[in-house]
Amino acid sequence: MAMNRREFVAKSTCAVSTLAAPAIVRASVLGANAPSNRINVGFIGTGRQAFGANMPQMMAVPGVQVVCVCDADSWRMAQAQAFVNAFYAKRDGLASYNGCATKADFREVINDPNIDALMVSTPDHWHVQIGIAAAKAGKHFAMEKPISLSVWQGRMLADAVKRYGVTARNDSEFRSLRSQNHAVELVRNGHIGKIERIEIVFPSDPTPVGVQPDMPVPPELNYDMWLGPTADVPYTQMRVHDPHQHHLRPNWMRVSTYAQGMIANWGPHYFDMAQWANNSEHTGPIEVEGHGEFPVSLWNTMINFKVQYRYANGVILTCEQTPTSTPSISYFGSEAWLKVDGYPGKMTSNKPELLTREPAPGELNFSKTLWDKNDFIAAIREHRQPLEPIEVGHRAITIGQIGLIACQVQDKLRWNPEKEIFEGNNWANSMLAAPLARPQWTFS
Repeated sequence: MAMNRREFVAKSTCAVSTLAAPAIVRASVLGANAPSNRINVGFIGTGRQAFGANMPQMMAVPGVQVVCVCDADSWRMAQAQAFVNAFYAKRDGLASYNGCATKADFREVINDPNIDALMVSTPDHWHVQIGIAAAKAGKHFAMEKPISLSVWQGRMLADAVKRYGVTARNDSEFRSLRSQNHAVELVRNGHIGKIERIEIVFPSDPTPVGVQPDMPVPPELNYDMWLGPTADVPYTQMRVHDPHQHHLRPNWMRVSTYAQGMIANWGPHYFDMAQWANNSEHTGPIEVEGHGEFPVSLWNTMINFKVQYRYANGVILTCEQTPTSTPSISYFGSEAWLKVDGYPGKMTSNKPELLTREPAPGELNFSKTLWDKNDFIAAIREHRQPLEPIEVGHRAITIGQIGLIACQVQDKLRWNPEKEIFEGNNWANSMLAAPLARPQWTFS
């Protein structure tokens, strides 16, 4: 029976494990971009990550059409629209293309019946609100990490995804990097012996900035929309992002109201790898302690920290950052160790033969893992979970969040990963929720 594109995408929100064949026309018959086969994607947030990775990667996936871009900064939004239109004009050999719309309010993107899926690349403080609204509207979404600013927020988002049955992916590419998934593969297949310890080193942070002057809001920025659920505070450039550019690391990433620093920036990448290697991606550690520095400045996210976690199986996970540190993750087993440096990562080991060892029949094999955007679209089409579902992303960022809390309360904390609470410390438990400062932007 014929099925139009909207019907196909709507079907993908339901359980269809009993279907004997895919409910779309094969690309070999009509082409990947045939209307019956195409997935229309809207971009919410068009900053550095959207331009540097998410837009070009998403547009390169067969059968995907980016049809809308949205941002509180109208200059960035216009730049993104031009970027998308130029891509499709070049790809299709057209003199011009004008099929990408702009919407200044993310709710218009979510409510657009012609948009099937979303790529959410906003500042971190907007993730959960947009994700819950998308799930309620039946929109599939990929979301930049970290998915939340608190354990409570992340649980609400993961539960909403499950309740409304949408495909939702934590948009971390580390599972798709062969250097990273090869190391996890070797650990999980027992080639370093019994896993005993995992060590993570995060990149250093820039020097915090001090008190900043209040400044006029740039005319292209809807600052009220940008602030969203956070406190209504005066605009200053070092709180938001530099005007008329989209390639620099944004300033808000160092302000604790909108982000949580390196433990929550690189944290979701490396904590996810550690959880995956430890086969604990649906749970978490049972103990955490640590220390760090909290600058008294506008840029006040935690720096120069060291945090240690203990799992029920005895594995110890440590993470640290220093003023000169460079990123890496190391796995120590009873028989060997592996280390993956930097990005995209180079693996070393005290057993060099492991570096070229491929999985034997019957072993876990991650060598054919799809790239993150391809995996997201394939999960929608195949009615399956993506490689890193929101629940797994929630568990990964939870590790960073409870580590941050341990550093704030300066105490060893007992964590219950099933109940997602600290045992015997009400002060620490009070930090599991990030309160909303402006009630007009609330969860529902």
